[in-house]
Amino acid sequence: MNKLFSRQRLTSDIAILVYLSLFKLLLHFFTNHQYGHFRDELYYLECGERLDWGYADHSPLIALVAKITRMLLGESLFAIRFFPAVAGAALVFFTGIMTRELGGKRFAITLSAVLVLVAPYFIAISTILTMNVFEPLFWMGCAYTAILIVKNSNPRLWLWFGLIAGVGLMNKHSMVFFGFALIAGLMLTRERRLLFSKWLLLGGLIAFVIFLPNILWQINHDWATLELLKNAQENQTYHASPFEFLSGQILLLHPLTLPIWLAGLFYYLFSAEAKPYRFLGWTYVILLVLMIVLNGKGYYLAPVYPILFAGGALVVERLARRQRWGWLKPATITLLIIGGALIAPMALPVLPVETFIKYSTALGLNEGVKTENLRLGRLPQHYADMFGWQEMAAAVARVYNSLPPDERAKCAIYASNFGEAGAIDFFGKKHNLPKSISGHQNYYFWGPRDYTGEVVITVGERLEDVSKSFNQIELADTITHPYAIPHENNLPIFICRQPKRPLKEIWPDTKCFSC
Repeated sequence: MNKLFSRQRLTSDIAILVYLSLFKLLLHFFTNHQYGHFRDELYYLECGERLDWGYADHSPLIALVAKITRMLLGESLFAIRFFPAVAGAALVFFTGIMTRELGGKRFAITLSAVLVLVAPYFIAISTILTMNVFEPLFWMGCAYTAILIVKNSNPRLWLWFGLIAGVGLMNKHSMVFFGFALIAGLMLTRERRLLFSKWLLLGGLIAFVIFLPNILWQINHDWATLELLKNAQENQTYHASPFEFLSGQILLLHPLTLPIWLAGLFYYLFSAEAKPYRFLGWTYVILLVLMIVLNGKGYYLAPVYPILFAGGALVVERLARRQRWGWLKPATITLLIIGGALIAPMALPVLPVETFIKYSTALGLNEGVKTENLRLGRLPQHYADMFGWQEMAAAVARVYNSLPPDERAKCAIYASNFGEAGAIDFFGKKHNLPKSISGHQNYYFWGPRDYTGEVVITVGERLEDVSKSFNQIELADTITHPYAIPHENNLPIFICRQPKRPLKEIWPDTKCFSC
């Protein structure tokens, strides 16, 4: 016991990483119940009740995580956001471990972990349940394995690479881009010798076998995800200019981290001592070009930055040692912590809402990084999408309960998008609402159930649209909320009767994959 808690152990590099990771974990544990459920969380929880090998708009792992969360921890905000907080803390720890593997000493290890701690993007994704919070772990797991393969000339580790990549694909399809960029980066350096091995082929086979069920699901559903991505590019995604994309990176990672991760990029690409790891610099460059050319959202590139944080931390550590600038180490850490704390409320729901609005307006950051063609209200999108859902479900319940018993028994509740449908399904339980239906994203595949369409309550649909399918339409209520995102505000609730066709005939026309 004395050896376990010896001074040497309690002050070791690993111990420092554990302390920083615990700080990250507790930070989210104490704040993740603020505001409300995020739109996507409500959808993923419903997907978790309908486990499948694929979904129109995402890989299947997040649904499994949602299911396990419900089974083990319950449905509170703290429970739903438990695993994201753990994943965020794990990223802090593994970034430091990767830095140590690259040759970093105590300061570099600590600095790389602090860089993850203060980056707004990594704060934000650790606050809500989405596949984005697990994505950096899979990317860094593959990068760390590649570092070990190069460092130890051990191609057998490609088996582990394939395992991590395969599970990463089941988390998010963007794993394909990272895997391609890393392999291409190796091809551009002398370390390409490690690619010509049966172990790489076996690793690729492992990844393929793990991902195969999702491929089969896509085949059986007419490659729904490709259709959705095409529609999203045309109708939803904000097409940022290269300048906007690059400036977005600075905001997502925090302006104070810019010189450090740029130093990391130059370290990998041009430093003689980093020559074995030059492929990491090329990985970033290739990913950056891909995301700009393909009009990717700004945050699509963010999971790669722990690699540059590690390289930049090495540069700062060696600069301080060579120049004998002892002051540089505490000054860098202190500046990052202060700057991180100032920007943290933009990603961490720690302030009262009205206080946040005043604070973000004062900083000039109330809109955040634009990724979609959406009109914003008083809050940035990632916060606005946490408000209004309970009130929406309650309003629908009032309309539903106002119907005569015979109509309630056959009434369907149709929502215009998965956020509204997820809110009705999650919050509607306490109002005894039936499960909703929708043509949006994977709700389309879940179909109209056994409803005939004789009586339908619609949420968020336009009058001109419902008029195409029903002869009798009654405006029953309008949903408003002061903080909800504008396209979820002033939503009409219609009671529709006398369908022009049976609901099952109407259903194919409801299909909306990011339309």
